[in-house]
Amino acid sequence: MRSPKVLLTALAGILAVGLVAAWLSRPVPTVTAAKSGATAAAAASPLPFDLPSTATLRASGKLVFAHYFTPYPRSLDNKDASADYYTRNYLNPAGEGGIHAAYGGLLRDRPAARAPLTGDYQLADMEYEVRTAIAAGLDGFTVDLLNLDPSSAHRKRVDLLIKAAQAVDPGFKIVLMPDMTATQIKAYTPAGLAAALAGLAASPNVYRLADGRLVLSPFKAENQTADWYTQLTTALSSTYGIKTALVPVFLNFGANYAKYSAISYGFSNWGNRSPNLQGGVAGNVSTSHTAGKIWMQPVAVQDERPDQKIYDEAGNTENLRTTWQNAISAGTDWVQLTTWNDFSEGTQFAPSPHNGGAYLDLASYYLTRLKTGAWPAIVRDTAYVSHRTQLAATKPTAGGQTAFMVPRSGTTTPRDTVEVLSFLKAAATVRATVGGTATDYAAAAGVQAKLFPLAFGANGAAIVRSGTTVASVASPFTVTATPTVQDLQYSIVSSGRG
Repeated sequence: MRSPKVLLTALAGILAVGLVAAWLSRPVPTVTAAKSGATAAAAASPLPFDLPSTATLRASGKLVFAHYFTPYPRSLDNKDASADYYTRNYLNPAGEGGIHAAYGGLLRDRPAARAPLTGDYQLADMEYEVRTAIAAGLDGFTVDLLNLDPSSAHRKRVDLLIKAAQAVDPGFKIVLMPDMTATQIKAYTPAGLAAALAGLAASPNVYRLADGRLVLSPFKAENQTADWYTQLTTALSSTYGIKTALVPVFLNFGANYAKYSAISYGFSNWGNRSPNLQGGVAGNVSTSHTAGKIWMQPVAVQDERPDQKIYDEAGNTENLRTTWQNAISAGTDWVQLTTWNDFSEGTQFAPSPHNGGAYLDLASYYLTRLKTGAWPAIVRDTAYVSHRTQLAATKPTAGGQTAFMVPRSGTTTPRDTVEVLSFLKAAATVRATVGGTATDYAAAAGVQAKLFPLAFGANGAAIVRSGTTVASVASPFTVTATPTVQDLQYSIVSSGRG
């Protein structure tokens, strides 16, 4: 993470032309939230379990937020997905005048598409995002504040998101997260930022503790000193009557937390996106609790950044499952899903063409355990299939891409695997199709992940019990030896989603 993208002057020429020609000829799945060939048997619910009611989940003292990133709302221009801004400019290597051509386009995925709307489509889109989060069991959004100028697109989207939360559900929480890496935010004095935040804080959906304190959670908090935040909170209190509970999010928790302990209600860090780097969570929670602070644990799927030329090896759903398990076992107080919709870093939980809501479904399973203290019973046999569409080491030679992502230092060794993650009511045979070849294996009741070497061709899975196929899914994402752009995200499909 990340500073706002700045539109640069156009790159013209042969590179952009070659890339867009390759991009236009590539096979692309339909841009909708649902994209699998799932059986109709699970149509009643996409989840393998019955999600408790919102009231039951909110009765827990544990909170689960998702990090909302304002540059990527559901739609940027209210056009059909086949020709909207995401398609023309962010997914297209030659988009925005070719400034993303070298690395094959800014994004590899986008928000789930929809038909053009009438009326206030931006508000309707924000209401959709709030409803989607609530339906998954989330308590709210931590909203990345990149620019608080009332005329800026980012500020307007924050205002719309707050308005949408008020319209949809007064209990849905919006946590204010000033981004201390953002140019406009860094330019504020403490008094100036207090003035900008005070207007937002007036909304009943902006999260306050039971004692009325406003929760303020600056991203990369170490970019300002503890004294700077003391001036900020003093200004909020003395000028606007707003008491605060500071929950700083650090990029380096260990090196910084002690300096902010006296002024903080809780702590968090941004975390990592690789399974081998998830140690130390129990220590972070213990350190926070010993100091009398709450801890907000990051939970993440993956991370790939074409424009920054770097990625983490997430290991299919391993990083997601590991970060959730660590959060639960360590006794975290809050969770932050990182992120809801930062498509430029490939970290999104929000429904998209390449995840169809499956990552959010898995989050619902684990948050139920976090909030209720018990694993929910599996009542619907469900298979999830995740894989990349290329080998990790492949660098496209056609189309003109010249800048490529490399593994982040210290990340898990890159791997080429198809994962079948099964949720079973009872033992069954799982038939995994990898590269067009079917392999049967016995799977026990409960949750089980099985890995297969990635192979070129089609992938899918079926659950067979007593000779009857009870669930199946076919991935529309074909693995190819000749990708037109480098794409190292893990796509995922679910038999629970048609």
